[in-house]
Amino acid sequence: MHAVVATEPGGPEVLAWQEVANVLPGPGEVLVDVVASGVNRADVLQRQGFYPPPPGESEIIGLECSGRIAALGAGVESWAIGDEVCCLLSGGGYAEQVVVPVGQCLPIPAGVDLVTAAGLPEVACTVWSNLVMVGGLQRGEWLLVHGGGSGIGTMAIQIARLLGAQVAVTAGSQAKLDTCMKLGAAVGINYRDEDFVEVLRQETAEHGADVILDNMGAKYLARNISLLARDGRLVVIGMQGGVKAEIDLSALLRKNASVHATSLRGRPKQEKADICAAVERHVWPWIATGLLRPVIDRLVPVGDAAAAHRGLEDGTATGKILLIH
Repeated sequence: MHAVVATEPGGPEVLAWQEVANVLPGPGEVLVDVVASGVNRADVLQRQGFYPPPPGESEIIGLECSGRIAALGAGVESWAIGDEVCCLLSGGGYAEQVVVPVGQCLPIPAGVDLVTAAGLPEVACTVWSNLVMVGGLQRGEWLLVHGGGSGIGTMAIQIARLLGAQVAVTAGSQAKLDTCMKLGAAVGINYRDEDFVEVLRQETAEHGADVILDNMGAKYLARNISLLARDGRLVVIGMQGGVKAEIDLSALLRKNASVHATSLRGRPKQEKADICAAVERHVWPWIATGLLRPVIDRLVPVGDAAAAHRGLEDGTATGKILLIH
């Protein structure tokens, strides 16, 4: 089979469509013929040499895909050959075929085509696990989402609103903020010329944010903590702003607040299966009834994965970029 391979750590130009070894499903796994693959920030980090796959997982980039089941491993009874699925992966998504643990396969939600579904598993599982299972977001609370125009951000806005929360977002352009507001955000903050701490304090009458979903890491850590409400929860899911920063523990103690840092990719298979099951149970019905929709920025041929990575890195994309096979 063929796959997109990073020939060495570096820029988008190191990505090449090459022949690789075939893969076969083991017990409790299925083989999927890939139709489309989602592009994520983690893919960029892996291409640059900063985010290797967990031990034993595919070295091929790609954390989500959609396609049709081509073969069943021993003991798999819940799926049949030819079934259409979208999948949460630990790697391997930028290939013609990928092996997937059965618990990380999801049916295609009603009303979503097979290609578009490739942009759902990583963002839906990331948002649900972090906002609900870790952050405990409640009706009436304030959520701040950094990077509101991203695939994660556009999904987080919609899920939070459906949970009854109020949403504020940061983004780097008015066009992205406009999209966020249409999706249900109540407050939009342009991080290039506004102080998100000052703006949100004013908008919430000094209450602050009950939950913050942060993709920046070190750069925003102190400001995020200063903005947390009493019993607030900061959930860090990215390191675009660096990896090391000091925490003022007294600020957390005064507020009875907490900081969580999570990664979906490295979790045990059973945890990921539990998250997928929760997403199918809670999020898929919203999609089927039209209350929630995936936001797709563009489709790019898989052989031009470098262009997809450039589009993600230059900040022009709103929502997901998908590779089509």
